[in-house]
Amino acid sequence: MTDPLPITPRTRLRRAPQRGAFDRATVYAILDAMPLCHVGYVLEGSPVVMPTIQWREGDHVYWHGSAAGRGLKAAVEQEVCLTVSLLDSFVLARSAMHHSVDYRSAMIFGRPLKIQDPDEKAAKLKCLIESLYPGRWDLLRPMTEQEVKATAILSMPIEEASAKIRQRGVVDDEADYARPIWAGVVPVRMQVLEPQADPRNQQGINRPDHASSVELG
Repeated sequence: MTDPLPITPRTRLRRAPQRGAFDRATVYAILDAMPLCHVGYVLEGSPVVMPTIQWREGDHVYWHGSAAGRGLKAAVEQEVCLTVSLLDSFVLARSAMHHSVDYRSAMIFGRPLKIQDPDEKAAKLKCLIESLYPGRWDLLRPMTEQEVKATAILSMPIEEASAKIRQRGVVDDEADYARPIWAGVVPVRMQVLEPQADPRNQQGINRPDHASSVELG
């Protein structure tokens, strides 16, 4: 995880390059903090950006969907761009020009491959479940052969990627600090709330610890 990612024409930051990071630890921390991602690719000649759930295992990122869906079929072995973003705060400055947000984001380019082996697919789905809810996989009904077949999983190596981060708060023109205008930041957090039990749970089923320990951000 310590080796830096190469800077390529697609990952080089031309605006505000001081916000860029190319170390794997930074990129991986953003991926691990937010399962929701967006994958951009070309579908039938038009750009498409698809929201989906991603997870990381080692130096690969994975996402899944219906094996019958045209979106995942189209993404296989073509160039895609996967992004993950976290909004950390709204920044209220003393001028409209300098209003901003603090954020963390990661962008990955590559060509995904479709996992074909059923056992490998099941193993990757276990990794997804366990990354969000540790210990839950072994409590579940085993997946059927048809369920595994109906699920497509794409894998992409993390070889061309970068992070972009702003954590500066208010940055105003020096003359504006003398103006009687309130400025500051409004922190933002995605909050995980109290779990709500399914009304059809069997009586006597206790809530597992992993249902109360989900973390985001």
